[in-house]
Amino acid sequence: MKKINLTKGILAITLVALTVTSCKEVKKEQHIDNEHHSDGSHDDSTMDSSNDMMGNDQHASKSTALVANYLELKNALVADDKDAAAKAGGMMVSAFDDFETSSFGSEEQQELKDIIEDAKEHAEHIEKSPIDHQREHFDVLSKDMIDLIAITGTEEKLYQDFCPMYNNNKGAQWLSATKEIKNPYYGAKMMSCGSVQKEIN
Repeated sequence: MKKINLTKGILAITLVALTVTSCKEVKKEQHIDNEHHSDGSHDDSTMDSSNDMMGNDQHASKSTALVANYLELKNALVADDKDAAAKAGGMMVSAFDDFETSSFGSEEQQELKDIIEDAKEHAEHIEKSPIDHQREHFDVLSKDMIDLIAITGTEEKLYQDFCPMYNNNKGAQWLSATKEIKNPYYGAKMMSCGSVQKEIN
């Protein structure tokens, strides 16, 4: 009887030991699986954020040629140089033609299409007009560029400036790469008329 009880006791202890060990193994495996899973999801989120950053960088780089041509146009108007403004206007027309929108979302693509269509038309007029008309078209083109950059971003710091006197005191905006005010609407007549509205990074 004692042998049977002893055998039962040993079996019970063995069974408990096996159960505890197997539970530990299952927990260990679950823990490892969880670690792999959390590592995987962490990697995914890191990849997503890096993809987003790459997307933003790619978007900003798309506007680089347009911004460069726009600044050339602005500088030509500051210098009262109709021919240089016309040349920069023509370069903007080409840059608008080359602008690729496929990496943007569908809503952004539509917005960009509308902006580019309008802006290109004004750039075409700048290419063919006398300087007073160039400045009129530059006013609307500047609004289009501000709207475009709000979607694409920009690789360089820009300043959004405002002249309160242009267009019968209705005012007009423009973009500049420098903080110093150099007015493209009046050129040498009123070079420093205006103020910085905001920085665009």
